[in-house]
Amino acid sequence: MKPETEEAYASSGGLTRGPQTDRVVFGVTAALTLAFVIWGGAATDSLEDVSTKLLNGTMHNGGWAFVLAATGFVIFSLWLAFSRYGKITLGKEGEEPEFKTVSWVAMMFSAGMGIGLMFYGVSEPLTHFSEPPPGTNPANKAEAMETSLATTLFHWTLHPWAIYAVVGLAIAYSCFRRGRRQTISAVFTPLIGKRNANGAFGKVIDILAIFATLFGSAASLGLGALQIRSGIKEVGWMDNVSQGILVAIIAVLTVAFVASAVSGVAKGIQWLSNINMVLAGLLVVFLFVVGPTILMLNMIPTSLGGFIGDLPQLVGRTDASSGKGVADWLGSWTVFYWAWWISWTPFVGMFIARISRGRTIRQFVGGVILVPSVVSLIWFAIFGGTAMDLEANGAGLAKEATQEGQLFGVLNEYPIASATSLVVMILVAIFFVSGADAASIVMGTLSQKGTMEPSRLVVIIWGVLTGAVAAIMLLIGGGGDKALEGLKNLTILVAVPFTIVMIGLCIALTKDLRRDPLIVVGERGEEAVGSAVIAGHELYDGDFEFRIGPAAPEPSLQATDVASLNPEADELEQTGQEEKTGAEEGAGSAESGHDPGGDGPEDEPGPGRKES
Repeated sequence: MKPETEEAYASSGGLTRGPQTDRVVFGVTAALTLAFVIWGGAATDSLEDVSTKLLNGTMHNGGWAFVLAATGFVIFSLWLAFSRYGKITLGKEGEEPEFKTVSWVAMMFSAGMGIGLMFYGVSEPLTHFSEPPPGTNPANKAEAMETSLATTLFHWTLHPWAIYAVVGLAIAYSCFRRGRRQTISAVFTPLIGKRNANGAFGKVIDILAIFATLFGSAASLGLGALQIRSGIKEVGWMDNVSQGILVAIIAVLTVAFVASAVSGVAKGIQWLSNINMVLAGLLVVFLFVVGPTILMLNMIPTSLGGFIGDLPQLVGRTDASSGKGVADWLGSWTVFYWAWWISWTPFVGMFIARISRGRTIRQFVGGVILVPSVVSLIWFAIFGGTAMDLEANGAGLAKEATQEGQLFGVLNEYPIASATSLVVMILVAIFFVSGADAASIVMGTLSQKGTMEPSRLVVIIWGVLTGAVAAIMLLIGGGGDKALEGLKNLTILVAVPFTIVMIGLCIALTKDLRRDPLIVVGERGEEAVGSAVIAGHELYDGDFEFRIGPAAPEPSLQATDVASLNPEADELEQTGQEEKTGAEEGAGSAESGHDPGGDGPEDEPGPGRKES
């Protein structure tokens, strides 16, 4: 039995069954991941050599594809928001959002890139300031600051959040509007059919999604561990943090996010996200007050204007356009970022979808892209502006500090450095815990046929494997200063196949939206009005009006009497009745969430619904 509604399913007693594990998706992905961990642990040099060769080939032959795809996702998501599809609700018509806007933004931001902002908030603007990107030639320090922040905003505003928005929107629409199960493969139903989406083709898609999620989360865990290691040195707890201690940091973080994940979304992630937003806000206010406040304020409009003005150059920067050395630069920055964001999309997109039920597509795109972009602008203007000002005045941060330790170097220039450094380590830990928390739940969801609440055992398994992969990724880089390169290289490689999945996902979503009940009803209404206007001009020479009346004559007045009173009105009335019937049918489909094209309800269980 497969009840057509959640209510029917609940009343049948089916909700008592636990989530069902997809043995193929879970088994294949877990086995391959375990094999990677064993390979990396037993033959680290071999894995490093293979990954380096694959990366070089990818960058030489396909770096342009990452650049082009990322910009395409920006255009696609903005087009959806401003098109007629923007009014469609991600759920039933009139459904209210599940979470308040403040909590929605906080959870979305923490899962999306909180740990990245902590790691790169100082280091990226500082790096671009001291070593301007290829193809740029700032004449003075002021221009160098503008170029640096424009490049940084390019990496952290529209493009990453548009990448997240595409996947999140597709999943939310498929799950909450169409009633399909919450998996990446289910989104492809209108493109490849239900049978293929549930079959081998769909399983391959979900396996690729889990791999992307796993390695993207592991890269974040590695970044967090590296920054906590630098913080331990800065606060004076240890002079030298060995590779073993680095692995221990990863283990502690892994235990923390697994514990948070099994507590559930509302209890774990929302609570941690709100705490982190408060701590991050306090840190921003502190640096804004004690740092070069006027410079920060000036950098906001300056960097925004520079970003808009340089956007064509930034979008078109490739090995062919910007001269020698740009390929290596792109691999370290732009292409790595696009790959990192893409590797995060399965879990960030699915998590954003999970918390966005009841919002319209226009609200979703606006909230997911614009709000975090504004926050990123302010964040980099404050942290990056402060770091560049110190560097311009001879602080020597770019040369003396490691990339992960440059934020602590900035804080050391101001009062209560030990306290603020401790806050940074707490922020990094919580940002990672909240993000990896979401990732573990999403990997469990993909492994268990789209269930909203995956079993604890599966969540724990994916959490442990994420920690193990993070340790191997750091070991590939030697655990030292080159550890960051190991994280970047593997992240780019794993993101390649999922980029193709995302392109197909955009096509499938577009096909779905064209058949949405709200769109179909609107098209029929436009056709009816157009037909009525034409008929009015033909019958009454343009002297006519529209009226809303009862669907049928009063009982005392027969239909034949209406025709005898005005024989010419019979044709118009007939057209109106046919249109009303079509509109009622379309509205019924919209209310039930069924496809007006005749697909009917999905066989897969939707959110909160399992088979019985």
